[in-house]
Amino acid sequence: MTSTITKSADNHKTGLVPLSCLLFGGALLGLSTNLAKLAGEIQLSPLAFLYWSISGAAVILLALAGLRRTWPPITRHTLEYYMVSALVGVAGSNLIFFSAVPHVGAGFVALIISLPPLLTYIGALALGIEKFKVARATGVAAALAGAGVLAANKLAAPNADIFWVLIALLGPVLLAIGNIYRTLRWPAGVSADALAPGMLVAAAMMLFCTGLLPNFSLEVPTAQPLPWLLIGAQSLVFAGQFLLLFILQKTGGPVMLSLLGAVGAVVGVPVAVFLQGETPPQGLLAGALLIGTGVALVTLGKSKK
Repeated sequence: MTSTITKSADNHKTGLVPLSCLLFGGALLGLSTNLAKLAGEIQLSPLAFLYWSISGAAVILLALAGLRRTWPPITRHTLEYYMVSALVGVAGSNLIFFSAVPHVGAGFVALIISLPPLLTYIGALALGIEKFKVARATGVAAALAGAGVLAANKLAAPNADIFWVLIALLGPVLLAIGNIYRTLRWPAGVSADALAPGMLVAAAMMLFCTGLLPNFSLEVPTAQPLPWLLIGAQSLVFAGQFLLLFILQKTGGPVMLSLLGAVGAVVGVPVAVFLQGETPPQGLLAGALLIGTGVALVTLGKSKK
């Protein structure tokens, strides 16, 4: 009897870890899109803002890894892992999102980051990472429906920038690919806090090389301290966000991880509306309720499993 109670308590604690990572990581993700909008308003280019913020986050996580003596391992497998994860999950997707924010708004970008669950779930089912469960499937469908309601209203708006709306929608595809890839190729025996800084260092290198191309620049305006203050804030946000992402990847799996964007939407949209003065997206209440229901169902489905 005592053994059963102890096992139940352990399972409860284990279930709280991915849920906590999902909620806090999603909140940081929603905050990140709003910081990107502020950066655009002070003429800080998306590439420069992303490069310096990712570099700062990499330094923070490398320092933590050094204190914990969990340095990112350097092998052929981990180098491949860092590069691919950085391309689809950090450099490529975030550059798309940050570039789209000035054209479609921080609120809309926060919303479409909630789109990967269905793509991730289908991929996980096809590859045998997930087994079909009604509760989780319903949760994914609900979260996707909530994001779909919001995205459809954005596309139907008379002043919608269709080109940037479509470009922004490529970001969730990259995120879904990254969710699956990181689970399938996770290096055996390597901890989350060792992998996260390795991925960010790889992303910073990619963004630096992009900055060397014609018509791109990593220059930061120096006339005022605000750009560097924003970069510092985004560095802290990225450090927390990507560390929680890897912990959630390990404890919750790729489908639960894909719901980070759904939580980010619930946090990011109100911040964009109330603190940045954006017009509330049409269908916000219905979309938020569907997304919240989806997160609850997927979390419960994982706990039962």
